[in-house]
Amino acid sequence: IVDYLQSLQDNYTDLTQKNLKLETRVKDLTAEKKQLQRDFDSLNKKGPVCFFMSTELKSWSDSRQYCRDRGADLVIINTEEKQVSLCECLLMNEISERVWIGLSDTENEGIMKWVDNSTLKQGFWLKGEPNNTNNEDCIELNYNRGKPGWSPLNSWNDVACSEKKKGICEK
Repeated sequence: IVDYLQSLQDNYTDLTQKNLKLETRVKDLTAEKKQLQRDFDSLNKKGPVCFFMSTELKSWSDSRQYCRDRGADLVIINTEEKQVSLCECLLMNEISERVWIGLSDTENEGIMKWVDNSTLKQGFWLKGEPNNTNNEDCIELNYNRGKPGWSPLNSWNDVACSEKKKGICEK
C-alpha cells in the first residue's frame, strides 16, 4: 500500500508539473494571438491594397475606365517603396511590357497630377523624361530592364494618351 500511495503521489506531482507547463504555454499562445490580432487589425485599418492589370490594350482614359468599372483606379505611386515593390511584382510575374499608371498632365502641361487629383511630389523618370515630345501627357511605367539607365527608380516615361497598353489598377 505504501508503494502504491507513493506511486500515486509521484503521478500527481508529475501531472501537476505538466499542468503548470500547459497553463504557461496557453498563456503564451494567448498573448501571441492577441498581438497577432492587434497587428492584423492595424493592417486592415489601413485597408488592403490590391493591384491588378487590365487584360486588353487601351488608351490611358479607357484603361482608367476599365479600372473604375471594377471599383479601382489606375495606380498611384507616391513612395519609393511602392515603386520598387510594383517593379518587383512585375518582374516576379514576368511582365515586361509598358503599362499605364495613374499620372498625367492633361489638365495643365507640366503639372503632373494623379487620378485622385493630388500633384506629383516624387517621380521615377527615365533619363530625359518627361519630354513632352509630340504632346505626351500620360505616364507609363516603362518596364524595359534592358534599356541603358533603366532601374526601378528610373522607369517612367510620358507618352501620347491615345497609345494602347495595359493599365495597372489599384483597389
